Amino acid sequence: MFGFAVAATAPALLISRMIAPRRLSNPVKFLPMECGQVPKGEGRTHFMMQYYAYILMFVVFDVMAIFLYAWGSTILNLPKTATLPIIGFLAIMFAAMAFALYQSGRRNIW
Repeated sequence: MFGFAVAATAPALLISRMIAPRRLSNPVKFLPMECGQVPKGEGRTHFMMQYYAYILMFVVFDVMAIFLYAWGSTILNLPKTATLPIIGFLAIMFAAMAFALYQSGRRNIW
């Protein structure tokens, strides 16, 4: 597989190197740019985290819905012992949701 990857990419890299125009590098080319503009100000800014808890709850409900749909669609074909893992899964998901709700109450520290 590695040999095939090398054999497939090596000719393309060699050909592009051979036909690329040879020019002296321009110093402007190596400047940091933001959408073609020279950046101004700080490189890092403070992002508001006010929706962090809601994003966490969306992820929890999204994952929970996927697994509950798969479990619910095959519940008639599953043995009775298959309810214990789903109860454990729901416990973990509700703990994550409780953490997200707890974080939403602490918005003033963000």
